[in-house]
Amino acid sequence: MNSLKVSIVATLVALCVATNYALVGVFQVKAMDFIVFVGGFCFGPVAGAFIGILSWAVYGVINPHGFVPQVWLATMFSEAIYGLLGGLLGKNLALTSFSDERFKLSVFFGTMGFILTLIYDLITNIAYALTFGIPIIVAIVFGTPYTILHQVSNMAIFGVGSIPVIAVLKKLSGGEWFGIFKK
Repeated sequence: MNSLKVSIVATLVALCVATNYALVGVFQVKAMDFIVFVGGFCFGPVAGAFIGILSWAVYGVINPHGFVPQVWLATMFSEAIYGLLGGLLGKNLALTSFSDERFKLSVFFGTMGFILTLIYDLITNIAYALTFGIPIIVAIVFGTPYTILHQVSNMAIFGVGSIPVIAVLKKLSGGEWFGIFKK
């Protein structure tokens, strides 16, 4: 990575941590997952995974809800999935023209946010159950309302925010985008 991309990745990590603290009072509504996803989409799967891991490496240690090493490792791994899949999608969508398909693309991004959040919450609920000796099914059942809230909020954030934020990040980084987000 060149110095511009390194600085953008560092800025995205800082933004993840800052938004998590800013939204600490708003339960299950966070911008971190979205920022990691678009970071991966714009800068590739490795950079995206790195943004996710670093964000939780910092936030998880000084988490206002407490620090549990096993859950912390699970959240770092799970957060990396957002960036990894965002990066893989970015590579695949870079060769496709969606200039007249903004609504469909927004729905696609919202759906990705919903699915990725389900995966994230399943992994972290299982890690929580294993850590505290709770039956996995109990952790999943009692975690369902929180998972649904997290999924719905991420679906909205990903669906509404992906196209404009990706377009701005690509423009700021000087990258060509093969006409995907041009009008």
